[in-house]
Amino acid sequence: MKILILGAGQVGASVAATLAREDDDITLVDTDANSLHKLQDHYDIRTIQGLASHPAVLERAGAADADLVLAVTNSDETNMVACQICHTLYNTPTKIARIRAPEYLTKPELFNNEAIAIDVLISPEQLVTDYIERLISHPNALQVLDFADGLVQLVAVRAFHGGPLVGNPLRELRKHIPKTETRVAAIFRNGKAILPEAETVIEADDEVFFIAASKDIRSVMAELRRLEKPYKRIMLAGGGNIGIRLARALENDYQIKIIEANSDRADYLSEELSKSIVLLGDVANEELLLEEEIDKVDLFCALTNDDEANILSAMLAKRLGARKVLSLINRAAYVDLVESGTIDIALSP
Repeated sequence: MKILILGAGQVGASVAATLAREDDDITLVDTDANSLHKLQDHYDIRTIQGLASHPAVLERAGAADADLVLAVTNSDETNMVACQICHTLYNTPTKIARIRAPEYLTKPELFNNEAIAIDVLISPEQLVTDYIERLISHPNALQVLDFADGLVQLVAVRAFHGGPLVGNPLRELRKHIPKTETRVAAIFRNGKAILPEAETVIEADDEVFFIAASKDIRSVMAELRRLEKPYKRIMLAGGGNIGIRLARALENDYQIKIIEANSDRADYLSEELSKSIVLLGDVANEELLLEEEIDKVDLFCALTNDDEANILSAMLAKRLGARKVLSLINRAAYVDLVESGTIDIALSP
């Protein structure tokens, strides 16, 4: 398959690296020559330097016979124009675009072959927001994935001493909750995967992945650990695209405080959010966190665009007494590193 990727940022580079291993014919377009050279040195891909929305650049990149165009630059408008040009000039079969702004995403009628020709929209920010919402609805979970439109979920939970199933073989699970259909899909012990079988004994600190109907998740969790109280007070560090989306989604059901360092953005947040408290300040300011009673916060979410600020502020919040901390981390290499320490949950878009 001939694939044209527009944008060599984190998303574009990750996709190019994955698809290059599958023997696809990959061409990557970006304005940054250094990013292109680094990727070309590591992978068998073709690179073109130039603006992804220019017809001449797309023509040089081989858009005329591309099977798929993936537009993931950091500009929504560039992605939309590039897909439209590929449709109009080359009738490209499949066009996928990354769209970040909620103002576009709330108008799905804009995206069809009669308007802006995009077949599939992706929004990493919305995916992260939805993911965090699911984690908030299940305070004991490390990961939550939806299936069948949310009717079924795959959940990862760490087993603790005191859980009824801990120290017992998996076959006992059906005896403990006979009216609940569930299946353990995977177990990780000391970072290594274990094949779950009927005689497999669950040990404390195992990461257990199970699948069940959404309505039964809590009853299965209760077999593996003592259930935590639901979250009430949530503090969001960073009022960017993810911060404001999450605040909007949560403010009717939780007590939300959001910290934003940029005064203009803080003013915007205060106008857009109806129930959330917006604080102007540094997310890693110890004095500010103490003033806002960080020790009474159930969940601290570090959601800025700066990995280091997220890691440091989450570690500080945990040290000052926050019940649980979550950090958004863009560098995938950092995720496993920090999740094994002070930070409870690390997420990578």
